[in-house]
Order: sequence, then structure tokens, then C-alpha cells
Amino acid sequence: MKKIQLIVLLLLPISLFAQIAIKAEIIYTVSSSPIREGVILIKDGKIKAVGTAAEIKIPEDYKIYLSKIVTPGLIDARSVIGMSGAMNVAADQDQLEKSSPIQPELRAIDAYNPNEQLVKAVREFGVTTVHTGHGIGALVSGQTIIVKTKKGTIETVVINPFAMLAMTIGPEVSSNFSSPGTKAKQISMIRTELLKAQDYLKKMSDKDSTKRPTFDLKMDALSKMLKGEIKALITANKSVDIMNAIRLSKEFNLKLVIDGAAEAYLLINEIKASKAEVILHATMARNDDGMINMNRESAMLLTKAGITVSIESGYESYVPKTRVILFEAAEAVAYGLSFDEGLKAVTINPAKLLGIDNRVGSIEKGKDADLVLFNGDPFEYTTNVTSVIIDGVVEYYTAP
Repeated sequence: MKKIQLIVLLLLPISLFAQIAIKAEIIYTVSSSPIREGVILIKDGKIKAVGTAAEIKIPEDYKIYLSKIVTPGLIDARSVIGMSGAMNVAADQDQLEKSSPIQPELRAIDAYNPNEQLVKAVREFGVTTVHTGHGIGALVSGQTIIVKTKKGTIETVVINPFAMLAMTIGPEVSSNFSSPGTKAKQISMIRTELLKAQDYLKKMSDKDSTKRPTFDLKMDALSKMLKGEIKALITANKSVDIMNAIRLSKEFNLKLVIDGAAEAYLLINEIKASKAEVILHATMARNDDGMINMNRESAMLLTKAGITVSIESGYESYVPKTRVILFEAAEAVAYGLSFDEGLKAVTINPAKLLGIDNRVGSIEKGKDADLVLFNGDPFEYTTNVTSVIIDGVVEYYTAP
């Protein structure tokens, strides 16, 4: 009878084990020094304990996984995955609506597909959380969303349905619309809409309800940004475009996140003074168009200067339509960024930038059990991801 019970247990899906113990040669917690010969206990989707094998006793009813290296689940700071699909056909490309250059009312939650095969692909490379949504190429392309990459519906995977407002300043806009055609026109059009939103916000606060304007989805989204409820995610790569983004943020008191930032290494002092946050382009992006002067040492240079960097996968027009931040961070390390800072750039740094560091980004007691198990150095090309755990469920497993 016991033999039959054991066989049935082995045949059960791994994800059904609610109580998991991980024994690893090295645990990179990110929040503190690496733990050698460490143990992590997981229960009810959360990290119950983390420490050395000498400190933590594994209960008998826990399913044990062995690993050489364990890191927090990786966080992609900026992507269009789930909006831009792998098939690269019109039916699965919802990341950019080209009917108008300014559409802040477009919600990512209405278009994100958690079952898109690219979501599964990046999950198997250790990406457990993604900040995705409307892409580059419009002055205001729409809203962004923060999701877990686990299986489920949009309602079960979403962390924040409206995280930021995606904007673009630069040649990417002019290539999609007849107007604006120049940088000056781009900034003029954005400023015009923000001034309208300021007026809308003032009128909506009138104590006399009869004097309030009709509710406007477009103005409401811009108003949230003006009030600081959401951040302004502005893709700007050339130095002149980065400075335009900084000026806009000063004029309208925006919480600025500079995305792409290909020439940020030329404006280190200006960026520091502006207090803008930075999501840096994929390290292996191509040097063309607005990114012609991209520098693969930027992550190292900005970090050395005291600017916190998060590395993104961004957007690619060609199949397979996405990059993998694990490889992009590894490339940044190859170009001078330290191992620790490289890991932070795809874990705790984006977690803080996205305002979710109370849940993810490091391995600490009480946080979501989002973990990646590796059979070697995470940034070595020959290393493989052996398991990915999201909210305490093993979403991917392969024999070490």
C-alpha cells in the first residue's frame, strides 16, 4: 500500500506541493550577503525562512529541491511582452495603436495576454515579473501594467493594472505619424495636452458639481500623472531628447522614469540633478536610429556615478519579438558592471522602481516566493535554469 501511495505522489504535478524546501550551494538574497550551503522554506506562496543549513531544519513534509545557485525571480523593468506576440502578425501586435499620437486612455489590462507563448519563454529563463504595456513610437502610447509571468488569467497574474504612462520623445514618433514631424512639434503637442489636463484637473475639483466637466478618459489618465499617482515613463535615447524629458518633468512636476537612455552616459550630472529614475536599454541592442551612440558600458558608468540602473528587454521588431534580461544583464557584467550590481539591475532595482519591493526583488522572509534555481553561475552562457517558482508554485522544472 505504501508503495502505491509513493507512486501516486511522484505522479502528482510538482505545482501541487504547497510546502517546498530549497537547498542550495549559494543563495543570492540580494538584500544581504550570499548564503553558502543555504536553505529556503516556502509555505502558502511566501518565503517562510531563509538561512544556512545549520540554522534551518527542514520539516519532514516539505518537498526538497537541490540547486547550485538560487536568485530572486528576475524582473523585466520595461517590455511589451504579452502585448507583442511571437507570431509577428497583425492579430498579435497590440503594443502600439497608430490612429493618434496621444492616447493615454489605452489600458494595457485590456490587451495583455498571459497565455502568449513569449510569456512562457521568458518565464523559463527566470523572469517572474514583467512591467509591460503600450510600447514606444507614440507621444503617449498608453498605460503600462505589472504582472507575474505565472499561468492564469489577467485577473490572477496582475500586480498593478496601471503602473505608468508610456511616452516617447524622438525619431521613433516621427516615423509613425505625419505629425509631429520635428522635436519641437513633439514637445509642443505634449505640453498642450498636459496644460489641458491641468485645467481639467482644476475644474474637476470645483466644489460646485454643476461646473465640473464631463468625465474624460484621456484627461483622467493624464491627471493621474500630474498628481503623481503614476510615473511618466518617457522613452528618450538621444541626449537632446533626454533633456527634453527632464524639462517636461520639471515644468509639470512629473515623477520621471527615463527609458532607453542610450546617451545617458553623456548626461550623468544632469540626470542625477533631475532625480529621474533610469531603465536602461538592452545591452545587446543595435546601434541605429536614436540609439546610434548607444554604449555597452552605460550600466557600469551610470552605476559607478551613483545612478540606480534597471535593465530592460525593451521591444524588438523582429521575431522572436523579445529579449531575455538574464542575457542582457550578463552582457552588462561582461562590460564592467559587477556581478552583484548586474543581479540587482534585474531584481531589486526594478522592484523599487516599480514600487513592488515589499513583495519581490530579493529573498527575504515574508516576501513572495519567486525564485530561480540555476545549475551554475547565472551569467554564464552554459548555465541552465533548472526551476522557476512563482508565488510558491513550481511553474517550470527540468532535471538539474
